[in-house]
Amino acid sequence: MADNRVVQGRMVTPKALAEIIEGEDVMDAESIEDTDRECPDCGEDVLEVGYMPSVTEFVTGWKCQECDWSDTDRE
Repeated sequence: MADNRVVQGRMVTPKALAEIIEGEDVMDAESIEDTDRECPDCGEDVLEVGYMPSVTEFVTGWKCQECDWSDTDRE
């Protein structure tokens, strides 16, 4: 699977996708993965990316490919 994916009409890298979800810079990100989830807002496909916002934290984030919806596994 290619590392870059189209999200909301633009090509993004895993790190760029993580930064969209996080709302700020991240240290590192894993490859973007497809999910079996549909966006709760618009019903389109959702992508998943694991990333490190800091040296001591790992977060899994999800982002709709077509709208602004995103979520993380943070409690």
